[in-house]
Parts: sequence; structure tokens; C-alpha cells
Amino acid sequence: MIGAIIGDIVGSRFEFNNYRKKDFDFFSNECFATDDSVMTLAVAKAIMESKPDYSDLADNTVKYMQLIGKKYPDAGYGTRFGRWLYLDEPEPYYSWGNGSAMRVSPCGFAAKTLEEAEKTAEITASVTHNHPEGITGAQSVAAAIYMAKNNSSMDEIRKYISDKYYKVDFTLDAIRETYQFNESCRDTVPQAFESFYESTGFEDCIRNAISVGGDSDTLAAIAGGIAEAYYGVPDNIKIKALSYLDDFQTEIFNEFNDYINKSEL
Repeated sequence: MIGAIIGDIVGSRFEFNNYRKKDFDFFSNECFATDDSVMTLAVAKAIMESKPDYSDLADNTVKYMQLIGKKYPDAGYGTRFGRWLYLDEPEPYYSWGNGSAMRVSPCGFAAKTLEEAEKTAEITASVTHNHPEGITGAQSVAAAIYMAKNNSSMDEIRKYISDKYYKVDFTLDAIRETYQFNESCRDTVPQAFESFYESTGFEDCIRNAISVGGDSDTLAAIAGGIAEAYYGVPDNIKIKALSYLDDFQTEIFNEFNDYINKSEL
């Protein structure tokens, strides 16, 4: 999930100050881990604490999103989600927002089958984003991550996503000057996929995502998770990104890496 966290951190300074080129400094003193990273870590924690059949994943997702989210009240949550974090009996609110897709990467990395990736993505999305578009956004990203980590080709990933989820019918050059900030899955996730489809490596994918503007941190987080699974992440970029996390966040990150490595033995 480090790819999603990197995309979030790199994109954080551009969310409300879009930069529509690729020639920016990758990291800066203005970068920080936003709600995208916080909720990605929460989903990772929920997966680790759940039963093998994921029958308690929904409850654990709520538990850890609230528990961890409240530790970082200034992370930049949307208005409705920010209220949801503090409810005693939180219920889904039929959101179609891109929050379900930005936090889903642990589902793709932890899954042992494509079906499991899509199942856990739906569960983690549905505790808040139970609108069909919110679920589609999460499932498509988790599916792409699962396929990429299992050595599917770019063409195979594109065909599966196109047939089942999103037919991406634009290029980044075609939308770069006109694409606007959008919090929906429908108008964020396809742009993240195209950033991946046009990429030549992990860093290039993140730069693609930033260069089209819009909800930069979330768009880059979504693209970054897929790019990590496909390309891997250069060590120097990973080490720098981890320096933006505090000890609590780093502990969850390391715990999830151990969890993934053990499950692959």
C-alpha cells in the first residue's frame, strides 16, 4: 500500500493548487500524509484483524476507521465522512465519492484470489460508500492491484477493467487543460487508470496523475496503489515517503508488510 501513500503525499500540495505538468519536485516540505493515507492504514489494520472468511471485516473497518481517523482530526476528511467518524452508531450514507477507492489498496494486496479482492473491496467501501458507484470504484482498483501483483500484463488489466468496470476513452493530453476537481469515483478512478495505462514506471505514473489536476492527492493515491503492484517502488522513494509518517502510522505499515509477506509463504 506504500504506492497509495506515496501518491497521497506527493499530491497533497497540489489538491487545491493544481499543477498541470510533470516537471515538479516529487517531494517537498509542503507535502504531508492526508486522510487518504490515514484511511488506507485503517483498512489495512481492519484486514489484519479480521477472520479468514472476512465475516467481521465490515465491523473492523468501521472500528479502525473511527479509531485511527479520530487520532488525525485535521487530515482533511470530507464533511460527511468527518461527521461519520464521531457517530456512536455509524451507518453507510450512500456515498459515490472517491474515498472508497483511495483507501482500498490493502484489499488488492492482501487478497489470495481476484474474487476475494473484489469482495473485500465491496465490504470496506460499503460501510460508508454503499452507492453502486462507490463500490465500483473500490472494486475496480482492488482488482487491478490484485492482477498487477500477480503479473498480469497492462493489456490484460485494461481489458478486465474495461469489460467489467470503466471503459476509459480519453488520453491524459486530451483532458489535461480542462479536467476539474471532482470527488466522485466516476470522474476520478478512470483518470487514475489512464495515468497508469500511459505510464512507463512507478514515478511516471504518479507524475501523470498529478499533471491532470483535479483531486490530486486522491487521484495519485489511486494510481499509486496500482503502479506499486505493477512496477514496484524504488527504495529511495519509499524511504522518503515513510519519513512523512509518524511512529503509529509506520507501525501499522510495517505490520501490514509482515502480514502480506507471511501470507505469501
